[in-house]
Amino acid sequence: MNQNPPHPQQQPPATPDPQNAPRPRSTPRPTATPRPVAAPRPEAARPAGVDSVRLDHTVVHASDRQLSAEFLAAVLELEVGAPFGPFLPVDLGNGVTLDFHETRTEDIQPQHYAFLVPEQRFDAMIDRLGALGVTYWADPHHTQPGRTNDLFGGRGAYFDDPDGHNMEIMTRPYRRP
Repeated sequence: MNQNPPHPQQQPPATPDPQNAPRPRSTPRPTATPRPVAAPRPEAARPAGVDSVRLDHTVVHASDRQLSAEFLAAVLELEVGAPFGPFLPVDLGNGVTLDFHETRTEDIQPQHYAFLVPEQRFDAMIDRLGALGVTYWADPHHTQPGRTNDLFGGRGAYFDDPDGHNMEIMTRPYRRP
């Protein structure tokens, strides 16, 4: 099943006007032929924007978008934004939003979301998890409850959101080969 919700700026297709509808062709359409690849636009014709690829937003499926967005915002000490179409955004402060979308007709497939957080705010986040009665673990498989890890010279912890998404907070990014 397609879990991608419609983009809020998409409009349904217009109903065709029968008087202006194209007439049926008397000859069959040719079979598909490769289309030429468009040449890159000159720099002056490109719209203003970023000069590298970066994540702008991602959808987080939730059985209750308000509950899930408020939960994560409380733990990370962020704010829930105003609804945007079917989405309830949580702005991460780096140009990326998590857009919570309510999905009631299908099971939520748990995903993993990792957040690089400031060292000086980590302990407060762990305290908020405790105040909310949420167990945190040192490992992604949830075998070391109530502990944090010290991977890559920082600290980290994993916890579940209300729909079972495996959330991670860490103070140092992973070192990749």
